[in-house]
Amino acid sequence: MITANQLRAARALLNIDQRQTADMADLSVPTIQRMEASDGVIRANVDSLMKLVSALEGAGIELINPGVPSSSGGRGVRLREHVANPKTRNVRQPKQSSARAMERTR
Repeated sequence: MITANQLRAARALLNIDQRQTADMADLSVPTIQRMEASDGVIRANVDSLMKLVSALEGAGIELINPGVPSSSGGRGVRLREHVANPKTRNVRQPKQSSARAMERTR
């Protein structure tokens, strides 16, 4: 299980936005928005939740659920220590405007 707060915290740790999260998990941006707007535990179909959790874990996020050993208890997220550069492949980079592209070629 993952909460909306955990999802937002995971995105913050990875320094990615909702679009990048959606691309990484092969979900739509509105799906990610609905998940983050949830109150408490995210309610979604099992396939979408599995894609999301798998993508976050692949990027180096560890979800901490209640009852799991941690220094102060409760839910949380953390970036695994051995992940120097989180995998956020399949993430589309923002397109540059034509004016910026022209400036870079000069």
